[in-house]
Amino acid sequence: MPGGVRTLDRMPSLLPLYGRAGLAAVPGTGLLGRLPLVPGPRGRELPPEGLSVAGVATDASALAAYCRACGLTLRNEIPATWPHVLSFPLQMALMSAGSFPFPLIGLVHLDNEIVQRRPVGLGERLDLEVRATGLRPHPKGRAFSLLVRARVGGEDVWEERGTILHRGAGDPGAEPEAGPDPPGDDVPDSAEWRLPGDLGRRYAAVSGDRNPIHLHPLAARALGFPRPIAHGMWTKARALAQLEGRIPSAFRVAVSFRRPVLLPGTVRFAASARGRDLAFAVRGSGRERPLHLAGELSPPA
Repeated sequence: MPGGVRTLDRMPSLLPLYGRAGLAAVPGTGLLGRLPLVPGPRGRELPPEGLSVAGVATDASALAAYCRACGLTLRNEIPATWPHVLSFPLQMALMSAGSFPFPLIGLVHLDNEIVQRRPVGLGERLDLEVRATGLRPHPKGRAFSLLVRARVGGEDVWEERGTILHRGAGDPGAEPEAGPDPPGDDVPDSAEWRLPGDLGRRYAAVSGDRNPIHLHPLAARALGFPRPIAHGMWTKARALAQLEGRIPSAFRVAVSFRRPVLLPGTVRFAASARGRDLAFAVRGSGRERPLHLAGELSPPA
């Protein structure tokens, strides 16, 4: 990843980061930037510097709880989505800084791509690095990429790229990123997921991602949703759980989050081979079968 990196002694604590993110969303707090925890004036560009923490270990009980919440099988190798959870406090620290160009609350996760270079053992310690890059216009506002890299002893073992949208005055001429093509409508559903109303709170407890749109109806309505919505990364992890037994040791898995999954709700999963790739989708269970997630599992580049 280009540019400098600031290495932290330990992983940041999420509680003060959420407090800072909440203050950053309040108009006028930039004028109070010298007070403790109050963000300063917001910047115009993404920070050129990334953040890193070395030697991050996996807590086996925390991973077991995560696997239960996502339907994953607990193994001696960590799931491909687990480094996202391990790096989440770093992501929060980067995006909740007062100079970050957008308030953290209200950002929308549009897509996510993970490349696993090799299986990562449960006992391996990860050196994690997070960076924001690629600020660009979007039809619905401005988008940027959040990049995460995991190394073991200097070896690149895992990487992630997510597209994040700040909604606002968009550029009608901007081209939105093209996501994976879902399986055709003729591919039968292989599973139905019945999602409880507290799924967002359950996932927040095991991932640390406590965005209000996932937790409570009032908060969701305040941010434009009729009910709480499922975390996109829960949906991706649950899709990979559905594909267990068909995933190679090294792979790339990309998804685009097409439409929020309202909670409680029922969705259906389908997958089909497409050459060397595997296309999959999560769709609504109603007659219109709205597409919530489109994904593709393929060999790594």
